[in-house]
Amino acid sequence: MEQQTIIRATAFEDADLIREAAALTREFSKAKPGIYWPDLLASAVLGYAGLYLAITGMSLVVQSIGATVAIVLLYRSASFIHEITHMKRDHVPGFRWAWNALVGIPMMIPSFVYEDTHNQHHSKMRYGTARDPEYLPLALMKPYMLVLFLAIALFGSVGFLLRFAIFSPLSVISPWIRRETVARFSTLAINPSYRRPLPTGQFRRDWIIMETGASLWSIGLIAGVAMGWIALKAFLIYLGVVSAAFALNQLRTLVAHLWENNGDVLSVTEQYLDSVNVPPPGPIAEFWAPVGLRYHALHHLVPSVPYHSLPEVHRQLAAKFGDGSNYAKANYPNLRGLIIRLVGSSIRGGKTA
Repeated sequence: MEQQTIIRATAFEDADLIREAAALTREFSKAKPGIYWPDLLASAVLGYAGLYLAITGMSLVVQSIGATVAIVLLYRSASFIHEITHMKRDHVPGFRWAWNALVGIPMMIPSFVYEDTHNQHHSKMRYGTARDPEYLPLALMKPYMLVLFLAIALFGSVGFLLRFAIFSPLSVISPWIRRETVARFSTLAINPSYRRPLPTGQFRRDWIIMETGASLWSIGLIAGVAMGWIALKAFLIYLGVVSAAFALNQLRTLVAHLWENNGDVLSVTEQYLDSVNVPPPGPIAEFWAPVGLRYHALHHLVPSVPYHSLPEVHRQLAAKFGDGSNYAKANYPNLRGLIIRLVGSSIRGGKTA
């Protein structure tokens, strides 16, 4: 579905909400290394321990438990890519490169696939338009698009493996392949019409380092299997766990917004209302929307606030504005209700009431 950017005269803004959110941003914008490091390291270590059990477990029960632990905790570890995109480098020195070494490269999603482009999703003039790499009006599309949206993630590990093992080396010798690889296969985007420009400056140098690491990792995996150094079973379990983590994130993405905008330029308040919070008391959201992603609508109000401060910012805004406010309208109780709403809207081919 082709989108057009339309600036509407009817856009509205909740000035009180925006003003209070800005004040809380100033108060809670400092990332805390004492939270980031233990969370990442524990999630990654336990996630890889689960992967080891999934591969080497002596029984199906042990393997299943290991795979479940690996999927949930490696998904949590991978979700820090979102924090890396927004954090100031000097708040948690070394975190970006450590994450790439521990998680980004082994899971074949080095942070350059999200850096720079994700911030376009937060642009007031881009959000929900054809220039937004992370938006499709899914609520206005046919139901099969929802199924396709989820199914694509299941092939994510194979896609990234081939991208880094084949296209990265080829792009070194062919400028055309390089341009196409960067434009089409180097972004965690959901908008199929989005084309990424070639990186420049310091970001280009960082990109090359990350891409080289991911390429060597991918080539090494394929060569290891071909030479018999890596058991095919272990390789397939690894790919399965990574794909399952990608699929879990895709499910989370499916309900991160209402997806009801069809190309209009929205105000910040309207962007917030097109986005979703799933706050406590329900504990399950912390597993399918970890690292602050359960507060996705709030994140669109306060994008520079680190994940560990979002619960307190939510508590203060919810207390100040109360039920019936614009702030409360973006809060939903659970995943099931959001999926039912989206499917129903898709079946009707228009916005829900």
